Amino acid sequence: MTTFARMATAALLSLATLAPAHAGSVTQPGETVGLAVGAPLPEGAYFVNTADWGCRNTSPESTCVGVTIPVLAWATPVFMFGGRIQLLTALPLIEVNVDNGPSTSGFYNPWFAAQIAWDLGNGFGFSYLAGFYLGVNTGVAFDSTSFNQRFAVSYTADGWNLTANAIWGIQAQGVTDTINPNFLNVDLTATKKFGKFEIGPVAYYSTDLNNPTAFYQKQSQFAVGGLVGYDFGPVIMQAYLTTDVWEQNYGGNDTRVWGRVIIPLWNPPPTQTALLHK
Repeated sequence: MTTFARMATAALLSLATLAPAHAGSVTQPGETVGLAVGAPLPEGAYFVNTADWGCRNTSPESTCVGVTIPVLAWATPVFMFGGRIQLLTALPLIEVNVDNGPSTSGFYNPWFAAQIAWDLGNGFGFSYLAGFYLGVNTGVAFDSTSFNQRFAVSYTADGWNLTANAIWGIQAQGVTDTINPNFLNVDLTATKKFGKFEIGPVAYYSTDLNNPTAFYQKQSQFAVGGLVGYDFGPVIMQAYLTTDVWEQNYGGNDTRVWGRVIIPLWNPPPTQTALLHK
């Protein structure tokens, strides 16, 4: 694949994931960091797994959360209004541990989405995604189905990945067995490739948009960090470290280690016309 195609492979990923099981964003803040989600993928099927582990220094007990987010994506050969149609699904797993006590783990909310992504030329891309998280009652998930929209812009020329991804979640029910606020996340990436290596700063912001109950206090946070990646061709691996520099009503700052692998499962063979023009 071309350099643009490999960077766009990361684009795949508007994925699913976690947050505190009883409040906050359904989509894990920072989940799409490092991915050029505004750029269309080359036609094909892809597997992307993002895993992370971190602890929030709440007092008197710290709260640690681990997540793994396996995503399957199909960049279809279908175009609409000039943009490629892409289909995605994920079934995350989550583990929660409070003050080094017994861990609670289980499936997180399953995620299904369709995306349309445009190559605007000169390295710019834009995408819109619409999907939903299915409400489940596993003890570590939100017991409410939620609508998920994402608006992303990327610049991927000359080895750059400059991406902003805004993620807007609307809950079907504000209060069930869990407290389910609507939310807004913004994931930011500014990396540069040097040969097969990729490096650069990343950041994310998240905030609740409403108070589902009178006693609920809206949560917000802003985190910064750095990312390093390597293109093994065709497999891409990334790692990044983030930490909160500001939070409101979370009770402490979160520090988190992330890892990601991107594996193309299938791409169509080049056409005869394309071979003749090589």
